[in-house]
This record gives sequence, C-alpha cells and structure tokens, in this order.
Amino acid sequence: MTDIKKRLVSIKNTIDTAENTAHRPHGSVELLAVSKTWPAQALRQANQAGQRLFGENYIQEALKKISDLADLDIEWHFIGPIQSNKTRDIAAHFDWVQSLDRAKIAQRLAKQRPENMPDLNVCIQVNIDDESSKSGITSTELFSFAHEINQIDRLVLRGLMIIPTKTEHAKQQLLAFKKAHCLFEKLTEQYPTVDTLSMGMSSDMILAIEEGSSMVRIGTALFGERTTGRVNYTQIT
Repeated sequence: MTDIKKRLVSIKNTIDTAENTAHRPHGSVELLAVSKTWPAQALRQANQAGQRLFGENYIQEALKKISDLADLDIEWHFIGPIQSNKTRDIAAHFDWVQSLDRAKIAQRLAKQRPENMPDLNVCIQVNIDDESSKSGITSTELFSFAHEINQIDRLVLRGLMIIPTKTEHAKQQLLAFKKAHCLFEKLTEQYPTVDTLSMGMSSDMILAIEEGSSMVRIGTALFGERTTGRVNYTQIT
C-alpha cells in the first residue's frame, strides 16, 4: 500500500467518524483532494486508491495534469483566484469552479463554456472573515450576487466555498463555520440546485464537518508537506 493510499484511508475514516459524531448520514461529506504543486503521478496514485475529486489552483499546471491524466475518471475543481485571461481554459477543462466572486468572471465562464460540455457547476467564494488579503465577496453581498449568478445560462449555482482566517483559536473558527452554514442554509431555501458547502481543510476538517460542511478540501494530510517552491509537475507522467 502506497503512502498516499494509507493517508486516503485514514482521511476517509476521519470523515466517517466526524459524520457519525455529528449525527450526519454516512457519505454526506465529500473529499476534494487539493493537488496543486503535486505531480501527475501523485494524483494517479490517489485516483487508483479511489479518489475522484481533485482541486487545482494554477491553470497552466492544471492543464498539463488534466492532459496527462485524461485516461482516468476525474472530476476537476478549480479553487484558485480567477484572472479574466484564464476563463476560457477554466471553462473548457473544469467540471466545477469553487472560487467565483465576480459577475464579469461568471459571464465569461458561461460564454466560453463549450457547447458539448454540461453546464459548469459553481460555488460562490465568501470572504467569511472580511480579510483584506483574501478573495471572495462579503456576506452582505451574497444573496444579490447569488441571484445574479442564478440567472446566467450554462452555470449551475451549487453552493458556497470559504477559507476562514488561520487561527489556533477554536472559538473563532467555530464562529466562521457557523456563519457560513447559516448563509448556506438560507441559500438552499432559495435555490434548489444549492447542495454544497465547501469548507474545512487538513487542520480543521473535523470541526467543519460538525458545523455542516459537505465538502472538505484536503491537501497536506493526503499528499504530505509541500517542499519549498513549486514541485516540477511535468517530471512524472
């Protein structure tokens, strides 16, 4: 058994336990493998061990891996900031975009989505702690923005994605997760397509699941600690 497979089994066991503790149905939380900077072979190993959902932040890196792994059944999620000049590639190669926070980007993604592909699933990124250094819309902008996105053909509004402030204070994390879950619940009441609350990473996934996350984004716990700088993702195919 490879290290990645062992870690994947451990993560899934952790998710199962957290679901049980929170009295949530088994399988109610999906695992998104955050694979930025990792070579295609690492993703192949994870996929062979049963992982299907992968999240990428850097478009050029992702395009190479998508090509190298075209023989595999993978659902690709774009989770990084989106530049206008990258929307065509994102629209043409990804199944989901989790980091939508601008109407201009939404319109471009919809217009550039190939006709032979299904509608693009999108999550709105909310800057849940109002940090000036982070992308995402404010909580007060959410519902007007959601209404706007819901009107755009070729996009399907699926939910929210948040990245709370890094902190060792559980109470602060808890408040961010509770706030996000409250927003998510209100959104589900208005839009039947909304079913995804993407929150929680390697260090806080248990708390996130307890507070209603339906998708945790895990990188370090699955692939290991990243080395300094970017891994040469073209070195292994």
